[in-house]
Amino acid sequence: MDILSKIVEQKKKEISERKELYPVKLLESSPYFDSPTLSMSTYIKRDDKSGIIAEFKKKSPSKPSINLFADVKEVTLGYMQAGASALSVLTDEVFFGGKSEDLTTARLYNFCPIIRKDFIIDEYQIIEARSIGSDAILLITEILTKEEVHRLASFANSLGLEVLLELHSEEQLDKYSPCCQLIGVNNRNLKTFVTSLDFSRDLISKLPTEAVKISESGITSPSEANELRAIGYDGFLIGEQFMKSHNPGLAASTFIEGLTK
Repeated sequence: MDILSKIVEQKKKEISERKELYPVKLLESSPYFDSPTLSMSTYIKRDDKSGIIAEFKKKSPSKPSINLFADVKEVTLGYMQAGASALSVLTDEVFFGGKSEDLTTARLYNFCPIIRKDFIIDEYQIIEARSIGSDAILLITEILTKEEVHRLASFANSLGLEVLLELHSEEQLDKYSPCCQLIGVNNRNLKTFVTSLDFSRDLISKLPTEAVKISESGITSPSEANELRAIGYDGFLIGEQFMKSHNPGLAASTFIEGLTK
């Protein structure tokens, strides 16, 4: 069983447990559930923003120790002060060292779009995302059918959430739904964890014109981001490149200063 399959199996167990502990009615009573959301797609394309979705991530299956003791308040405030357009917060605990409370903390201290980065396979997780302060969710084509993508994206939209649809192969473009406001090309193979920006370069001309286009993972320098922007990408999701620094906010600031306006 590859790592992605292990993660999905773990998610199924967690969802079953959380439905018992935190019923939907309880989630719907959260003060965030009916609060206005911010449009990630709009913020990414704003002229006064960088287009960077800066990610808070402590570890990953391929890097078990990126920044295990990072403080979510300190890091996310640093990202915003650096000029990031939006935040991405990992909420998977077992494989990425995150938790829902990390996102809620980021929400408390930042006025910007925040995407819940997790492995979403069930409507319950989307209700949960809304209840903890998310503005958007990630849907991963690698673990969903075309029908599931559309159903989950449509449900997210009904709750006021935008959707970033993540691709890992050209064939997965068939799973795109108009309910996904953003489309991301992940340069990291989730099965081998090898990264290559060639995937973003090769796929740009095939992406739906109406979606905001995001290149994810493996972007290590402003020059790479500038090249990808020049060929049509609107934004970039960057986590490990910043998080591996002792000061992720400063790393983001230095990176953003090198971007072409």
